[in-house]
Amino acid sequence: MEGSSGKAPLVDAAFQLLLACPAGLSRSQVSVDFKNSYDREPHPDKKLEESIEHIWNCRLAVSPSLFNGSKFRYGGFHMIDGEGDLEKPQNLCIHLGLTDYKTFVGTNLSHEWEHFLVPVEEDVTRCRHTASPLGNGAIVETADSQILLLQRSVDVGEFPGHVVFPGGHSEPDEVGIKSDASGSLSRMNNELNGKIAAEMFDGIIREVVEETGVPATYLSEPIFLGISRRVINVRPTAFFYVRCYLSSEAVFDHYNHAEHAFESTKLSAVSRDDLPHEAKKMPGCHQGGAALYTLMCR
Repeated sequence: MEGSSGKAPLVDAAFQLLLACPAGLSRSQVSVDFKNSYDREPHPDKKLEESIEHIWNCRLAVSPSLFNGSKFRYGGFHMIDGEGDLEKPQNLCIHLGLTDYKTFVGTNLSHEWEHFLVPVEEDVTRCRHTASPLGNGAIVETADSQILLLQRSVDVGEFPGHVVFPGGHSEPDEVGIKSDASGSLSRMNNELNGKIAAEMFDGIIREVVEETGVPATYLSEPIFLGISRRVINVRPTAFFYVRCYLSSEAVFDHYNHAEHAFESTKLSAVSRDDLPHEAKKMPGCHQGGAALYTLMCR
């Protein structure tokens, strides 16, 4: 286990590995702590804070179909047992709050995103004024040992035209959370924490199915690999390894009927050896995903 909530993350020019689990973690080893204390803190600069609404209204004027959905916010993590001993089983608890797409657009995706950062090294404190929704990404390896990559459409809101791994977000709506604008949502709930942890694993399979068209029956149980944060705009993403029991050629046939094929213009498959080269074309957080896969393969 590399990286911790109290140590400096592993840093590359384009990404930070906030947490690396080279051996991978199963569903039973990952839990969630969902609390209000992990929500975003408003920035003390009133003008900067007001810019969030302005940016959103400008985006809506151009794209009226934009939807301000709730998202889980990354707020750090802690190890439950085995910390510091690689011979012991590692169990992870991820800290999650609640944010929304509008605040993500107005903070992380704002051209003034750096102004929302606190000038300290500690990661969670540094990003406490950003929405930082926790995205997800899947390194999907086919039966003929190819890694699936998608070329994003130019019409999508994030990473238009970029090469990425399949992925998106785990959705609060999937576990019955709409929003918490009134502050009335009870979060001290072990049952809810369990549902959210399950949604992290269920959600990445759902994204792979929707974006590639591969039925879930041909996909393995996801293995959690770690969390990468993009250096530009500090966007965090959790990455998983998923084995596909179909050949890459068979996957291409399914892609033609994918539910969310409109989000991408091309599906490609590359070998493990060629992935580092292809990763250079990716946004920073997805470059981190490729690095996590490389660590797993060592």
